[in-house]
Amino acid sequence: MEETRHHVKTKEKTGSLKRKDKICLTCTQCGQSLGCKQSLKNHMTIHTGEKSFTCDQCGTSFRHSSYLNKHMLIHTGEKPHECDQCSKTFLSAPELKVHLTVHTKEKPYSCSLCGKRFKYQQSLKAHQKIHTGVREFMCFECKKTFIRAEHLKQHQRIHTGEKPYMCLHCDKRFSQSGDLKAHERIHTGEKPFTCVQCGTSFRRSSHLNLHMLIHTGEKTHECDQCSKRFLRASELKNHLTVHTKEKPYSCSLCGKRFARQLNLKAHQKIHTGVREFKCFECEKTFITAGELKQHQRIHTGEKPYACLHCDKTFSRAGDLKKHERIHTGEKPYTCVQCGTSFSCSSSLNRHMLIHNGEKTHKCDQCSKIFLRASELKSHLTVHTKKKPYSCSLCRKKFAYLSSFNTHKKIHSGVREHVCSECEKTFITARNLKEHQRIHTGEKPYMCSYCNKTFSLLGNLKRHERIHTGEKRYRCDQCPKSFRQSVQLKKHLKRHKRKKLIK
Repeated sequence: MEETRHHVKTKEKTGSLKRKDKICLTCTQCGQSLGCKQSLKNHMTIHTGEKSFTCDQCGTSFRHSSYLNKHMLIHTGEKPHECDQCSKTFLSAPELKVHLTVHTKEKPYSCSLCGKRFKYQQSLKAHQKIHTGVREFMCFECKKTFIRAEHLKQHQRIHTGEKPYMCLHCDKRFSQSGDLKAHERIHTGEKPFTCVQCGTSFRRSSHLNLHMLIHTGEKTHECDQCSKRFLRASELKNHLTVHTKEKPYSCSLCGKRFARQLNLKAHQKIHTGVREFKCFECEKTFITAGELKQHQRIHTGEKPYACLHCDKTFSRAGDLKKHERIHTGEKPYTCVQCGTSFSCSSSLNRHMLIHNGEKTHKCDQCSKIFLRASELKSHLTVHTKKKPYSCSLCRKKFAYLSSFNTHKKIHSGVREHVCSECEKTFITARNLKEHQRIHTGEKPYMCSYCNKTFSLLGNLKRHERIHTGEKRYRCDQCPKSFRQSVQLKKHLKRHKRKKLIK
């Protein structure tokens, strides 16, 4: 800690001038100046990692008592901040402030140079500095300059690792207040940014801006190798893997290769066996922070990755990429033996089993072998006909409890799941999900033999029996067997007719 004194003049009531010393304390770690010893003490906890304020209910620790007080509202369930227009209540004042933009869109302050409008005079003043071009605030760590002190302060958190903004719902922390606001909308469900053309709403303005490209048809990102155009830079980046297969980073222990050094470093942690990242909800441990972050979305329900074509959301970026290929038609994974292309690597790997002749899944009752575990599972129903779950109303029997519970909803007549497109109602969420594929055109189930896609898993299974030759529906009166149950039913009617004739 360095202490310096600056002489400032202050007027007394008599009008005479009196010299007064103002103490300026400087942090020796990052160079930030603070006005008093308490401010410096609070600031130093960023560097030391000290968290002396602990919640006695869940054990979470905080640097400041104010953070703990806000956190306690989660346990008490108290939401003291009420909107005076719609009576909705919120945990914190910032949440209420964000919500109020739903009711009022006023922006009374206008820039005289570019016409951009602002809600607050402070925001206008900050904006006007952009036109002057003066960047008076410099980072002592990397010499980068900024127009505003606030921008410098935000930037310095990269060096210090400070994340002062905490979500009151899940304790996730952020370095910028804007990122916290956007994140909290996951919990509140608020989507304040609405498309004027189709009415679709989004949590972030950036998501809306990207969505608008669908209506304009503008595809600004062009591949310099084949001239194919894309809506987003990320789509172009994914596409480029078709042209270049370079993986310059190799693991010295197992030889696996990677396109990026970051992926290699993450992979190398597998060999060390160290699982340093722990989930506080369920105590499960992970090798990388990224894996923990993905896992925590199971507890929070967060799905931050939104499809720009149909607004479907995903918890993982990889799942979004695979889904978007349904809309773009991109199939970047190609079989080197027959040229068949696939939208995901797992489909290509399954397809390669055909060429390799591998059939790794064997039935222990009849020694028949299958390419996939799902095929073997379907086949096993030929040997066992056990259906322990029986409906008391119609006597229909089921092999699985989940199937039995779904069936019972038919008798209740309750159709609580409504399609937002056509208002058709369904008994189960799964039936609604399958129906919605009519509107979206989504066909997520792909045949690993011929690359044909299907909207329903059952249709895929029936189709794949053409390739495998499996005839799982066997007649108990003659040696004949069939691929589909409907074929067996028709066949059994012939036996019945023959008996009647006799």
